[in-house]
Amino acid sequence: MKRFIPLALGAIILFAILAAIHSLRAPARRDENHAPASITLAGSTSVQPFAEILADEYMNEVENIIINIQGGGSSAGARSALSGVAEVGMLSRELQGDEKTLVPTYIAYDAIALVVHTSNPSRNLDIAEVQGIFAGKTTDWSEVGGETRKIHVVTREEGSGTRGAFDQIIMGTVEVTPGAIVQDSNGAVREIVAGDPSAIGYLSLGLVDKRVKAIAVSGVLPSIATVANNTYKLVRPMILATREGPRKEVRDFISYCLSEKAQAMLAKEGLVPVTSVTPGG
Repeated sequence: MKRFIPLALGAIILFAILAAIHSLRAPARRDENHAPASITLAGSTSVQPFAEILADEYMNEVENIIINIQGGGSSAGARSALSGVAEVGMLSRELQGDEKTLVPTYIAYDAIALVVHTSNPSRNLDIAEVQGIFAGKTTDWSEVGGETRKIHVVTREEGSGTRGAFDQIIMGTVEVTPGAIVQDSNGAVREIVAGDPSAIGYLSLGLVDKRVKAIAVSGVLPSIATVANNTYKLVRPMILATREGPRKEVRDFISYCLSEKAQAMLAKEGLVPVTSVTPGG
């Protein structure tokens, strides 16, 4: 009988240890079963593809988070953030009017590149020439040193951050010609220009690829270097805007966008990190 007492005592101790281990593991299982937090970003189609790259990487690194990203344009993004439809508004222009009640975080800077068909021999236009083309006053490429060919103007829709920045820097108070082909995204502008030897449009430098050709403005080609040193003037900010006091999950994602890793990813995609731009440009 005495021989069985140590065995019984050992069994009790083993049971207690297993029970303790079970209780320690239980919270972890509850965390694994917890519904993931969700963040919605909406707005600029210029910011959108870069935000998607950052969000994909962030979701790979952080558990229990889902980031939904939608387009719609900068103005729509600001309205979404103001109304609470989205927690983060994406803008590729400065905040305006009542949008200034939002809190902006600058995550990068981007050049607006003038693009033409790859077969177009034109390499440079000055700002007055660009304005004349988009106003409809200059209608043939031969008027700006090119081949004799009608110019087909491709522009973005009203409310687009890319359009807003282009109008501010290039057009001023001059209206874009009503004969322009209006597209609702940078990708759509690129496709139109890529398929039309007579076309000229503008889009984010980070979205310029071999299908189209970027041309110089006043002798300066768009690049990370010329944006950073302020010699290329068609530049706009990439902004994530929120209402005051966003949730921790939102703050954490925005902080990630400013991290060294995220800024390097944006630079690889053709944007200029916020820390690289020379002040006072």
